[in-house]
Amino acid sequence: ERESQEIRVHAASRHGRLYNRPFVECFEETPMLVAVLTYMGYGILTIFGYLRDFLRHWQIERCPIAREREEQKDFVPLYQDFENFYTRNLYMRIRDNWNRPICSVPGAKMELMQRLSHDYNWTFEYTGRIVQDVINLGSYNYLGFAENTGPCADSAAEVTMKYGVGVASTRQETGNLDRHEEMEKLVANFLGVESAMAFGMGFATNSMNIPALAGKGCLILSDELNHTSLVLGARLSGSTIRVFKHNNMQSLEKLLREAIAHGQPRTHRPWKKILILVEGIYSMEGSIVRLPEVIALKKRYKAYLYLDEAHSIGALGPRGRGVVDYFGLDTCDVDVMMGTFTKSFGAAGGYIAGKRLIEYLRSHSHSAVYATSMSPPVVEQIITSMKCIMGEDGTTKGSERIQQLAENTVYFRKRLREMGFIIYGNNDSPVVPMMLYMPAKIGAFGREMFKRNIGVVVVGFPATPIIESRARFCISAAHTKDMLDRVNHESFICRDGN
Repeated sequence: ERESQEIRVHAASRHGRLYNRPFVECFEETPMLVAVLTYMGYGILTIFGYLRDFLRHWQIERCPIAREREEQKDFVPLYQDFENFYTRNLYMRIRDNWNRPICSVPGAKMELMQRLSHDYNWTFEYTGRIVQDVINLGSYNYLGFAENTGPCADSAAEVTMKYGVGVASTRQETGNLDRHEEMEKLVANFLGVESAMAFGMGFATNSMNIPALAGKGCLILSDELNHTSLVLGARLSGSTIRVFKHNNMQSLEKLLREAIAHGQPRTHRPWKKILILVEGIYSMEGSIVRLPEVIALKKRYKAYLYLDEAHSIGALGPRGRGVVDYFGLDTCDVDVMMGTFTKSFGAAGGYIAGKRLIEYLRSHSHSAVYATSMSPPVVEQIITSMKCIMGEDGTTKGSERIQQLAENTVYFRKRLREMGFIIYGNNDSPVVPMMLYMPAKIGAFGREMFKRNIGVVVVGFPATPIIESRARFCISAAHTKDMLDRVNHESFICRDGN
């Protein structure tokens, strides 16, 4: 079914009305044998987990995890013991693959602090040794602006000397700097919209602004793989939430039809507002939203569209303007454009952009009213990097970075496929999930790659479906062809060796 869908979309992109370029995404089904072996692996881990819990209960095996005090046993428990089963018996075995302390700029290469565990990852001991020249395939440094030298770093340092690091106030009080105003005008100009508003935290940009845009009597249609910040924002809004299958336009249209035909539950009154929540690039799947089709459905059923471009802004499109630029669409067709500065711009925070809603958010968004203003050097990093992308710095370095990222992405994906790996996502997505499947491979692959001075992110259940564990590579314009070739080669060795 997926293959036929890919072929159909590819044909529509050449001859249809919605797409102006081929649009091909690959999601190969898990092989039956691999699925069976993966379930068996989790089953064996679960059996041994219960055995070890039995030994811990009788104090035969020591368990350093936090527990309720004996004198508190008659109180309502703070947590259910079974909820911690996965953490105790599965996650702890491979915990050394996450939260590694970095002690350098997260550029194409980075430095990490070496740590050892003598109690199977319950605690860690730092040796004092620095692991140098680790190829960084885990950071969202898509355009390579996470650096401590160059125009961005120099401008941030200069602004720090003038404004300091903290603002110590909200934007509505005494924390609205001239640099904040310039940044928001630049963001609006960059996106081609009427106005924009910046926030100090990307997660809060979603979770605190969606409740200001939708409420009781509204319907939110959310992609099943949307980020947690979108899910939290939808829940906090008090709206009715219905989930459609990932990037499945038939599923979305079915929900839209039902919403229009039946209205609100019990009363059958029309919904006050129907808001569609989607992402530009889905960070765990590497897929790109079918934006032309979403916009067509949104117009047909008079709904509103909220587009989260956290991973796509700067990383997609010939001008780095995100998924709207990638498809050559009009920004006026997207009602709410959201994005973050934490990835392609090497800074922090997020933005909301659009028409006729920014002034409303300035007085109704909790993140705008109560949060402290963005730090001046962070703002300067955003301004400088964005001007570089736009070419306003008088150079072509920004466009060269965009082009380099696109070339690196296509090359890396092509080489992985040629070597026989199963990878997910769109051909143009710099997020490249490589399937591992079995739980034992999650820890083994991460450790073996780290031994070879390559830092990768490995992901498993519950962040992914139980039989779809994976390694996730994030490609950067700062990566060289030699680095990517080395990663491909070592990945092949680690896969065959494990």
